[in-house]
Amino acid sequence: MERTFVMVKPDGVQRGLIGEVISRLERKGLKIVAMKMLWIQEELAREHYMEHAEKPFFQALVDYITSGPVVAMVVEGKEAVKVVRTLIGATNPIEAAPGTVRGDFGMDIGRNVVHASDSLESAEREISLFFNADEIVDYSKSGEEWLYE
Repeated sequence: MERTFVMVKPDGVQRGLIGEVISRLERKGLKIVAMKMLWIQEELAREHYMEHAEKPFFQALVDYITSGPVVAMVVEGKEAVKVVRTLIGATNPIEAAPGTVRGDFGMDIGRNVVHASDSLESAEREISLFFNADEIVDYSKSGEEWLYE
């Protein structure tokens, strides 16, 4: 099973979409193995978005993600990175398919409700930024035999 990182961003929190995002992940069959609400400080924001450090929009990303509370999660499942990326939709909500989180709730690329890791390498890095190993719960979920062959 893969693990990936998912974050409901400040706009998603302020719009009351935390439950909607969690519900979609769980209804798909993914398992939340860690979750917390926090207000990201600038140092963590800069580290989280470090791959964009040289881009002109970097400071705007940092300012936005530190503007309000977020909900960070570790989500587990078969091909979790790909499954979550499909569920949330294209980065630009205008291009995101209806039925995806961004397609249903986003209107602007700068306010696209949710972040999800785009690769296993990113997932590992982002999980380690937001969670200690002892904060991730390893458990069996009742009914998993009905999800996978």
